[in-house]
Amino acid sequence: MAYQQTAPVTEFPVESPQRYSQERRFLEGPQGRGFELRHAFRVLSEYVRALRALHFLGPTVTVFGSARIYDGDPTYETTREIGAGLARAGFAVMTGGGPGLMEAANRGAQEAGGTSVGCNIILPHEEHANPYLDFAVTFRYFFIRKVMLVKYSYGFVIMPGGFGTFDEIFETATLIQTGKIKQFPIVLVGRWFWEPVLEVLRTTMGASGTIDVEDLDTFQLTDDPHEAVELVREAAIARFGLSYVERRPRRRRWLFE
Repeated sequence: MAYQQTAPVTEFPVESPQRYSQERRFLEGPQGRGFELRHAFRVLSEYVRALRALHFLGPTVTVFGSARIYDGDPTYETTREIGAGLARAGFAVMTGGGPGLMEAANRGAQEAGGTSVGCNIILPHEEHANPYLDFAVTFRYFFIRKVMLVKYSYGFVIMPGGFGTFDEIFETATLIQTGKIKQFPIVLVGRWFWEPVLEVLRTTMGASGTIDVEDLDTFQLTDDPHEAVELVREAAIARFGLSYVERRPRRRRWLFE
């Protein structure tokens, strides 16, 4: 059984990392009009292709986490369990597509027979797609990638991570705080990692009034992979009205998907 809206997906072509320098050049300040126009068309092209690739994905949960925690670590195994649980609950599992905890979530989803998707990013020295993806969407632009990781998700599971994970969690929380997206569940897994972070937010940002302490209620904290899955599943049913139905194929004619 799967949630309604689930349908087949298409694959997105990999782009060459040779153009990475063009993005750096764009961010170095004003460039020639021709260069900036070509850049705008490249951005639009990537955005449209990503929309086409993910449009029929169906209800999805995005798992964020470190690329530097590997197989054999307890957190890797927890993330793998979460990926499997989400797949069994009827969700496609989406990650940044890289190694570490992203790999663990994709691996769990694939092993459980679910849909495993990666939104990979081209970087000059790191981040290769992990081998547990049913298909990968490859991006040159971080901001388009982040839009796609949020756009198709009914919930977010956040594992321990670094700058990238914190960027993603705070951007998602900001979108919820400002009403740009609905009150999606943000489940933080790993009390040992997240409790000190939340305490700092309470005693600094909350105490100084730069955020409302109630904003931290957006986050739900757990160590239990089964509880993490259930928090997302309950929210998807109660808040967004998803229900289980038999999966039926769709005809995909628009934009030639």
